[in-house]
Amino acid sequence: MIDLISYLRRQKLFSDRTFGPGARTKGVIDHIRKELIEIEAAPSDLKEWIDVVTLALDGAWRAGYSPEQIVNQLERTLERNEQRKWPDWRTASPDQAIEHDRRESKP
Repeated sequence: MIDLISYLRRQKLFSDRTFGPGARTKGVIDHIRKELIEIEAAPSDLKEWIDVVTLALDGAWRAGYSPEQIVNQLERTLERNEQRKWPDWRTASPDQAIEHDRRESKP
């Protein structure tokens, strides 16, 4: 299996060398939008989903975060989501986002 921190270090080297240094925020967001259109056209294509993940991780390190900070935030986000109250998915539309109950949000 992959070591995510090592992967992020490798991805950063590739991306920096290939696409240049700096935040490039608008370019990363533009690329994510294009990938989302590709997912809508082929929702079962794993490659397209991973393209979005890769771009999101690229945006995170370009925003100044280390691989360790990115991985730690991934874990904290899952932990926070596990603690939130969510509506019953069976009563939600499959075509709309299922959002947590914001009245009980924790910082």
